[in-house]
Amino acid sequence: MVIGQRKTILVLHLAGQVPLAGVAWQALHYVLGLRRLGFDVWYIEDSGEQAIDPRTGFAAEDSDYSVHFVRTMMERYDLGDRWAYWDGTRDQVHGTTRENLSALYGKAAAIINLSGATRLREEHMVCPIRVYIDTDPGAELARLAEGDNLARDALNAHTHMFSYGENLGNADCLIPDGGLNWGKTRAPVLVDLWDAGCVPAGPFFTSVATWETRRAEIRVGGTTYRGSKHVNFLEFLELPRQLFQPFRLAMLPPGPHIAERVRACGWDIVDPIPLSADMRAYRDFILTSRGEFTVAKDTYVGTRSGWFGDRSACYLAAGRPVITQETGFSSFIETGRGLFSFTDVEGVRDAIARINGDYARQSIGAIETAYEYFDADTVLRKLTGDIGI
Repeated sequence: MVIGQRKTILVLHLAGQVPLAGVAWQALHYVLGLRRLGFDVWYIEDSGEQAIDPRTGFAAEDSDYSVHFVRTMMERYDLGDRWAYWDGTRDQVHGTTRENLSALYGKAAAIINLSGATRLREEHMVCPIRVYIDTDPGAELARLAEGDNLARDALNAHTHMFSYGENLGNADCLIPDGGLNWGKTRAPVLVDLWDAGCVPAGPFFTSVATWETRRAEIRVGGTTYRGSKHVNFLEFLELPRQLFQPFRLAMLPPGPHIAERVRACGWDIVDPIPLSADMRAYRDFILTSRGEFTVAKDTYVGTRSGWFGDRSACYLAAGRPVITQETGFSSFIETGRGLFSFTDVEGVRDAIARINGDYARQSIGAIETAYEYFDADTVLRKLTGDIGI
């Protein structure tokens, strides 16, 4: 590395494989945040996995939609020359040349494998620092605890491992750490990109949700936990009628019976596809909300993982208060100032009353909380310091 030359970091993720706005924002907060710290950052998608077409929910026939999605994501922030997408089905590299992609692995100071998007291969191993960011705490470690050697090999291919499960390793967290040395981190957000300006908050507490995620169970200590939100959502289905507060879900119900049941309880349901297809529409949905109400996956709640979602961090950055289910995160992140945790209906009732009782104060508190706990400069400066770059 030439003295004075910016160090190169490769962010590996799956915004093309799963081309949804929320996934894109998760990737960009790392890419843009690291660029602001002075690094030469590339977004790389090279798992070779077949992409999902969000318009159908099934595997895409080709990579055209995914490539266009990634190209648009990067060009929007003047990074049109800093990305690569490998279409494993056709064995084609988009965004740069195959030769340059290969050279990047040897040039980079670090690879950040966000969400474990890529199973590292021989070509990745030439990079001296390989960082695994576990945004879904529990899944990989549960497989590890059951003796899954593929999971152990995947983790051991990295030099550093960090988890969004901030409670991992503590006595009240049920997730085994696998005997590995886990660092703790949380979702970074560029607060200024979510400035609501003069956009007024709407009447609805909102969220974007998938009703049920299949084949996402984990077993910890003989207990099975569901990797799906609907298990916990059902416990709070009556909230609109109980609290006389408008709630809206951007969700595709799995069938008319679910849609009828949710609407009958007073929820407004909107189509998530248009807002998930475009990063600006997704941002506008958050900005025009009153705040976020959301439950967490059973895997996060039942295991006391300490997980906190990146979408909730975006609501906070937009000055939209967040009411989210307790996972153990309140041991690390202050609540009551634009952010509220709950375990029961009374907790939600109290949060709604406090937010509506002084909305301006809670809106400012949400932004302050975003800056204090999720600001990309702070989160990523610590991360890069911890890995020695």
